[in-house]
Amino acid sequence: MQREPHFTNAALMARRRAALPNGLGQGFEIFADRAEGAEVWDVEGRRYIDFAGGIAVLNTGHRHPALVKAVAEQLERFTHTCFQVLAYESYVELAEKLNAMAPGNFAKKSFFLTTGAEAVENAVKVARAYTKRSAVIAFGGGFHGRTLMGMALTGKVAPYKAGFGPFPAEVFHAKFPNPLHGVSEDDAIASVEALFKYDVEASRVAAIILEPVQGEGGFYAASPAFAQRLRALCDQHGILLIADEVQTGAGRTGTWLACEQWGVAPDVITMAKSLAGGMPLSAVIGKAEVMDAAAVGGLGGTYAGNPLACASALAVIETFEKENLLARSRAVGERLTSRLKALQAQHNCIAEVRGLGAMVAIELCKNGDPHQPDAELTKRMVAEAQKRGLILLSCGVYANVIRVLVPLVASDALLDEGLDIMAASLAAALA
Repeated sequence: MQREPHFTNAALMARRRAALPNGLGQGFEIFADRAEGAEVWDVEGRRYIDFAGGIAVLNTGHRHPALVKAVAEQLERFTHTCFQVLAYESYVELAEKLNAMAPGNFAKKSFFLTTGAEAVENAVKVARAYTKRSAVIAFGGGFHGRTLMGMALTGKVAPYKAGFGPFPAEVFHAKFPNPLHGVSEDDAIASVEALFKYDVEASRVAAIILEPVQGEGGFYAASPAFAQRLRALCDQHGILLIADEVQTGAGRTGTWLACEQWGVAPDVITMAKSLAGGMPLSAVIGKAEVMDAAAVGGLGGTYAGNPLACASALAVIETFEKENLLARSRAVGERLTSRLKALQAQHNCIAEVRGLGAMVAIELCKNGDPHQPDAELTKRMVAEAQKRGLILLSCGVYANVIRVLVPLVASDALLDEGLDIMAASLAAALA
């Protein structure tokens, strides 16, 4: 039942500006009132198709009945004990399932935290504890969180790092392969080897961390061949390979984890976002010997692995199995890519349509030149889409990429409606 709104979006924005700091961004001057599946209604009753999915958090959609039921049932039992004080079975069961689902023919262990940034920080902690080394290599364009270590690893200054330094030491950045912009896989590997020559000896590097598909960086994917070359480089020097699957994980790319498509296994994996379908939960999954390196008491957190979130995550995994959402992810990706490539054929401002599974993006440029990013056109298109009832997100180092992270439960009809709005919005933005 729809309730009568008590406030307009404008009134709530006025209150927001008075009460919240400027640094807390907001893409749209919209306040949500209710949501179902891949649709949201604001406090004024207007409907929006959600192609953002809470920034990749809602692969199973808003308020999936199985998740609502699981959380409600747990709510009737207990909401918090702190797992390190009084444990509960759902935490252990979830760890068992994730260990079994992660790639790699070796024993694995997992533990839980609350945010993606926490998972990344703890992945670095276990890597350092295991290797007894300190340095970490990340990639330009990567995003790994908003904590100090997360920002240090992130390869994009504005807006994430500007004004917040100094950052933790011994973090180095290599080039991420990007054929559209002239960075080959050979170039990227050479940039890692150059770090060993000019910045830090390989014997002091604990880990190399990368996103299988760069999220904030613009949806550029690491190919299986590149991942295999990184794996070989890591093995050569005794370095751990960390796959940051915070945005790619939980089925977004057509497999439960994107690194399943590499043909080689990382030593450590981080997850968050869609893992618990909207409840705050993150995970670190890795080789048992690596995960056991930290001293007793060295890992954990007060809210880490909250029982409500664990219940929701178990329901997410069950929903993927029952509703065959991995196949659906691939089908959604094919539908998005096909329609967007048809749009590209009509507009030379679309430099590229790319993606893995249902993690799809278009990159916008000026004069048909990929080396002239068009951030203003991107901004106008997102604004036009919002006017027409579609929520889109931009990203990219030059803010000229529009990404689609629609819930996988969206119907074909809803996908087509959203894609029609994208086409109309681009045309209006160009006019």
